[in-house]
Amino acid sequence: MSERTDESVRSEPPAKPGRAERLGVLKTYKLYVGGKFPRSESGRVYEVTAAKSAAGAAGKGRWLANAPLASRKDARDAVVAARKAFGGWSGATAYNRGQILYRVAEMLEGRREQFAAEIASAEGVSRQKALAQTDAAIDRWVWYAGWSDKVAQVAGGANPVAGPFFNLSTPEPTGVVALLAPRGASASLLGLVSVLAPAIVTGNTAVLVASHEAPLPALSLAEVLATSDLPGGVVNILSGHTGELARPLAAHQDVNALDLAGAEGDAELARELEVAAADNLKRVLRPAPTAWTADPGTERLLAFLETKTVWHPIGA
Repeated sequence: MSERTDESVRSEPPAKPGRAERLGVLKTYKLYVGGKFPRSESGRVYEVTAAKSAAGAAGKGRWLANAPLASRKDARDAVVAARKAFGGWSGATAYNRGQILYRVAEMLEGRREQFAAEIASAEGVSRQKALAQTDAAIDRWVWYAGWSDKVAQVAGGANPVAGPFFNLSTPEPTGVVALLAPRGASASLLGLVSVLAPAIVTGNTAVLVASHEAPLPALSLAEVLATSDLPGGVVNILSGHTGELARPLAAHQDVNALDLAGAEGDAELARELEVAAADNLKRVLRPAPTAWTADPGTERLLAFLETKTVWHPIGA
């Protein structure tokens, strides 16, 4: 009987002697400003390393990627892009904004495994916990998307007045909001979504400073935003030193509000930013200990809204 090998059932060709393994393609992370992906104007980058894993110190400090180290100039460019996008985004219908945010959730769902891997490396948690956090972040994005055409009913209303008038209060977006992404457990994506989604769903535009220690989920989120229907400039994402970027944003005259979630644990920096923000009467949401895995409320939705009151005579 022949010893011939049946080629039709061979699973793969034999390796050629001396054949080298394929080199992986390393990812180049960039900033996200005005719907585009520029490198920092300074040309600087910094190393992002893995956190201590749940199994122990093995792998801690392992190089993950080079992240762009944004400068003050990058922060100013991001504010210009956010201001340019504000008119169109705030003028869109609430229903349309909700549709766009839901589309972002769809894109996040499609890249679930990628975000879980980045969370696992950034926070040193198991794959199962990272997947659970990714799912929670997607669900929270959908939750905030659903508020787009309902927040006016909560924050607005008809006011009783002594006269033949209608007196109506309606919420309007504040403007350009600078957000310091939170740090710590469950913050690299879930905490990030918890500060970003409520700011933009109400019609604000945002400049987000990613966590210095764990910026990769934020920079990957930029790719999701760019491939969804979100107009360029509505969200701008910078990575680098939180203090270096937060100071020019807090003092910028065209930034209308400031979320200090990322300054938790640094009372000196938080106070310095509050003082700078007071120069043009910015709204400031102070840092506070937050369990990002807890059910969200409406606090962040209402934090960056202004109330417009209109008087109208009652017709005969």
